[in-house]
Amino acid sequence: MSAEPLRPVYLITGTDRPKVRRSLARLRARFDEGSIETLSAEKTIDREASSGQDAVDACNALGLFGGDDGRLVVVERVERWKAEDVQALVGYVASPAPATVLALVADEELRGTSLAEVCATAGQVLAFDVPKVRDPAAWARAEFDRLGAAVDPDAVRRLVEIVGDDPATVGSEIEKIVTWASGERIGVEAVEALAVSAHDSVPWELTDAWGAGDSAALLRATERALEEGKEPFVIALGLVSHLRLVGDAEALAAEGLSTRDIARRLKKKTDFPIRKALLHAEARSKQERERAVVRLAALDGALKGASKLSPELELERALLDIVRPGERAVRR
Repeated sequence: MSAEPLRPVYLITGTDRPKVRRSLARLRARFDEGSIETLSAEKTIDREASSGQDAVDACNALGLFGGDDGRLVVVERVERWKAEDVQALVGYVASPAPATVLALVADEELRGTSLAEVCATAGQVLAFDVPKVRDPAAWARAEFDRLGAAVDPDAVRRLVEIVGDDPATVGSEIEKIVTWASGERIGVEAVEALAVSAHDSVPWELTDAWGAGDSAALLRATERALEEGKEPFVIALGLVSHLRLVGDAEALAAEGLSTRDIARRLKKKTDFPIRKALLHAEARSKQERERAVVRLAALDGALKGASKLSPELELERALLDIVRPGERAVRR
């Protein structure tokens, strides 16, 4: 995408979620962060869903004030749009705002072909679907090779045993493990320490969303955890534990310890959780983390009977508070 002139409209979709996200990241990299506006077609507790007309209005508003570097409007979860939302785009794609790119991202299968057809008239549809593979281990080995990683054959087989045979999930885990290895050979021990199945991936999704300040991603991860049967108290406890890890890792790093030394001190099998914790320590200030601890303590009381609201709602309210603590007062 980066070698081509930008199109006015992109639809990015498909079952291969890592490729969808990489494609969006490449597109975002061509714009200054201050020139990017992100909307969502999914309703959350603190924000209404963005319609097709909302997306058009955002593009036109930016077009009035856009500079030479251009502007990008991203709308996520567009698979939730209905016919009237797609219809709102018809007039826009015929005469798009100058120096403005509209990127529509679908996280699930689209309803029909109308949205793709509208986008194709003035832009480009980027569809990334997971390939059907007969031998998941052979496919995984090819992915390691593509990324230039040295890996033991037994480690590849063990990865498939742990993660399963879904290429999208396996591919995401491979990228994570290769990043952690930093050029070193990957063995069974590293795979067993780092790889998680799709059913166990929610805790990292939660903490990563908190670290990024992404309320929509945080709520989606929470919903998946609840659907899998995790109790609100367990989810909250996991976040409290992670906040404690962030503080401990930051303190030991300040003493000059390496990530591996910190992992040994905190009795972690690898330094991957420590790297994550230190990234989150950089992203969220100490004051924000302290406020989060206070808010989660208030949540603990609510979950133990101090509130008449459902535990699920109390959890979501608390999560929204800690992801953007400066925007809401801490509830007692």
